[in-house]
Amino acid sequence: MTKDKQIEESLKLFIVLSRAHRAINDQVNKQIASFDLNPTEFAVMELLYHKGEQPLQQIGGKILLASGSITYVVDKLEKKELLIRKACPKDRRVTYAQITDKGRKLIEDIFPSHRERIDEIIGVLSDEEKLLVTDLVKKVGYHARDMR
Repeated sequence: MTKDKQIEESLKLFIVLSRAHRAINDQVNKQIASFDLNPTEFAVMELLYHKGEQPLQQIGGKILLASGSITYVVDKLEKKELLIRKACPKDRRVTYAQITDKGRKLIEDIFPSHRERIDEIIGVLSDEEKLLVTDLVKKVGYHARDMR
């Protein structure tokens, strides 16, 4: 394959991946909105549900959100009574976000349909295709991350 053809195929793959990502996110975000949450709020709630209380300073890195936006999102979730802030007893500089009973119930009610929706979208692939795509996209992602 010539260098020009290789570049052309790389660009084509980039566009295909970008459009697929957008289409998948649009479908998932539409469902999340039906639960009166935005995608970031849902990501914070899902993180706290599955991983337990988290320092506010670390939430952004775990859900790929700028740290300045975390305060805003946590404020909104706190107003909805879905999480609370909890001071760290050992370090006064650290504050944890902790899911409330109301938040836990909400995630327990909506997460199964969220999982089903994602499976409905990705289910067009066979199990073998899912494994192959996962490995290939990881390979590209790790390569991009490690580039200087």
